Formats: sequence, structure tokens, C-alpha cells
Amino acid sequence: MDTIHSSSPEHVTQAIRQLVERARTAQRRFSTFDQQRIDEAVLAVGWAIMEPERNRRLAEQAVSDTGLGNVPDKIRKNHRKTLGLLRDLEGAKSIGVIHRDTNKGITEIARPAGVVAAITPSTNPGATPANKIINAIKCGNAIIVAPSPKGAGTSRLLLEFIHAEFDLIDVPRDLVQMLPEPISKAATAALMQEADLVVATGSQANVRMAHTSGTPAFGVGAGNVTVVVDESADLQTAASLIRQSKTFDNATSCSSENSVIIEASVYDAMLAALSDEGGVMLDANSKCRLQDLMWKDGKLSATFSGKDAAQIMQTANIDNTQNGTEPRFLMVQEEGFGQGHPFSGEKLAPVLTVYKADDFEHAKRIAEAIYGYMGAGHSIGLHTSRPERAQDLGLTLPVSRVIVNQAHCFATGGNFDNGLPFSLSMGCGTWGGNSFSDNMNYRHYMNITRVVQTITAQEPQAETMFSHYLEKFHHV
Repeated sequence: MDTIHSSSPEHVTQAIRQLVERARTAQRRFSTFDQQRIDEAVLAVGWAIMEPERNRRLAEQAVSDTGLGNVPDKIRKNHRKTLGLLRDLEGAKSIGVIHRDTNKGITEIARPAGVVAAITPSTNPGATPANKIINAIKCGNAIIVAPSPKGAGTSRLLLEFIHAEFDLIDVPRDLVQMLPEPISKAATAALMQEADLVVATGSQANVRMAHTSGTPAFGVGAGNVTVVVDESADLQTAASLIRQSKTFDNATSCSSENSVIIEASVYDAMLAALSDEGGVMLDANSKCRLQDLMWKDGKLSATFSGKDAAQIMQTANIDNTQNGTEPRFLMVQEEGFGQGHPFSGEKLAPVLTVYKADDFEHAKRIAEAIYGYMGAGHSIGLHTSRPERAQDLGLTLPVSRVIVNQAHCFATGGNFDNGLPFSLSMGCGTWGGNSFSDNMNYRHYMNITRVVQTITAQEPQAETMFSHYLEKFHHV
């Protein structure tokens, strides 16, 4: 792997330009491939991460290098997220003519975006780059990964596996590259400026850098998912689903529940159900101790990120036994919101903040206050037997997704039992400072040229258009 030996701005910029030029050369060759050969390249990347031995090595490397999450769940994430994406893309047209509308006389032609800069986080250093690489090459693009410094080793190993597959099917290796190590902010910024499209997942600092790079960019908003449990919910099922989601990969997902809002009439019963699932409610003193350690100088500490509940309790010197068994996740009771109540924000750890609501309307107000502090635009979960309440949340709260009776971190990014596209990058709309509100998918990686033919004119009459309005308001 190449390295940038000098940190001078001129040298960094020149090195990145050379990297991008190699990508452009590979992309020009790749643009001559037909749909079948492009789809073979897509499957090659999928196999590079899903082949069981490679998957295991990537998961082990990720946990070893970043200290985040756990190996079994990363193996599962790498497999399921990639398999789901391949399912979504199977048979999808992504080059040439992709749609004809004879009634409107419009033919749509898919065109590559060019060279994609993919900014990826340390929380998912295998699955997220693979997802972006597959989407990018599905549309005929080249892609250069800019990993977090901690995730660079995993990305490098992933690219080794991808290039081995590319050699088998005669695809140029330079189609998929990564920044030379050591990864730096200067190199990442230079890549953003030189690329044709930036797709940024991870810290809000990286997203802001992408949006101000001068290059068209898709960036995602901050996570801080909350979930409402109303009086009609199946409490045991809800508790099980919340536990599955909250503990998966030690809560490194931006879609992991950070807060649960429970209606008063089922509050005690729901807490008991969560306890049955391995949740441990901290007392006031333990909560204060954990808060002081998790947020130093008002900033979330990395000490507890991606660690399991037992390790968190041990580090915070909190009694970690409950009936002789280790905890699966921790709970803290909260009433406030904002910087003075940091448990109301994202934690990236298996710590669940619990709020008590008088009724469903009160639960909505609590959720709105939480998103007013952090996480606006992302998503909310709902456990209920009253499906109309999901639409109520969708009509009133600043969220792009309402996830109903599901384990949130699995469902939000697409699952085999819901219809959302498989993705690890969730748009949060204008609420979250994003230009899109859906799950990032392959169509975000293409340009579309429209060929427009004449059709029979469909010009309306003005008097017909305004007749009802004029009669109602002008009495004409």
C-alpha cells in the first residue's frame, strides 16, 4: 500500500491527485463493461467480504484495531448487510437505458458519477466500506475509501480481498482504492475536493467537511434513536427486541436505541420485562458516577464506546452482579434533556435511558425534546398494537423513519422482513442537515440523462384550473 511520506499540503494534494487519476483511468475502462460484467464485479466485492474465512478475519481485525464491538456480531453484520444489499441490487439496471415512459416521451439513461470519495467510520470498518463500494461500482464508478485511522487496517484487508477477486475476473484494481496510510485529515479533505461525489458516514465533523468541500456530497445526520412503548404493546416481545438491538455489536450502530419512553400504565411491567432480558437499572449514585466518566468536559469519552455492559460497570467501579449473572445492558432513569442531561444523547454503548410518559401524547413531547437536543431526522421506534399511532408519529415528529415492532438497529438499515433498502448510511433530511431522507442506495451513485421526445400537448384551460378557487374566494 502506498504511503504519503510528506505532510506538506502541496505533497498531500499531489499524491491524492495521482490516486484519483489512477481511479479515473480504471473508471474509463470499467465504463465499457456491460451490465453483466458490472454485476460480476458487484458479486466479487460481495464475496470478498462474505466468504466465511475472510469475514472472520475482517471482524477480528476490526475489533482488534478499534476496540469497538465484538467479533461474532461484526461477522453477522458483514454477512447480512452485504447479502441484503446484493439482494436489492440483483436484476437492477444501473447502466444504459433504465426506464422508458412512452406516455411522457421520456427515456432515462443511467450514467456514472465518476470517482467517489467514501468517508467511513471506525464503528463499521468492514461493512460500511463494502456497502459503499458495491453501490458505487454497480453504477460504473470508481471509488476511493477514506477510512478512520483506527479502521484503516480493516479497510486495507478488505481491499486486498477485493483485488484478489478482481484479478480473477479481469477488473482493474484501481477501480477500488483507499487513502495511503497514515490516514490524515489533510488527505481526506484533498480527496473530497478532487473526487466527483462524496458519500460521508461517521462523525458530524466529517459530514460537515464533506458538505463544505466544494464537491457534491451526501452526508448523514447524528444518531440518537428513541423508542416508544405504549400501553397496548406486547411487553415481553418489545423488551426482547430492544435488548437484541441495544446489545448488538455493543451498541456501535447509529440505529441502536439510546432512549426508551414508556407509558406510565405499563412502566413497572416494562421495566420488569427489560430486567428479565438482562437489563440492570443503575441507582442514582451509580448513574452519577457513570455520567462523570462517560462525559468528560461535556464530551462523550471513547473509554466506554463499543464496550459490553460488564466491562462498563467494571471500569466505572459499579457492582456488576445481578442474581449471579452478568448484565447485558444498563439502564438509567432520566427526566431532562440537553447538555445538562447527557444521557438524553447518543452513547454508542449498551446504556439505555428510560423516560416515563403520562400517556402517548406526553411520550411524543418527550421524543420531540430528545430530538431537539440530538438525533433529529434519523428515526424513532414504536412498540404498539395500535398501528395508527405509527402514522401519528410520522406526521408530527422530525424523523425520516418510524420503525414499528422491530429491533431498531436491524430494521432501520433494511432487513429481510421489511422493505427498506439495505444500507449503513441513513439520510436524516433537512432536520438532520442532510439533502436526502432515505436510506442511501445505488441510485444516489448515478447521474440520469433524460431523452425527451414530443408528445400530444396537454395544456389545461386557465378558466378550468381556477374555476373552483374563483367561485370559493372571489364569488365569480
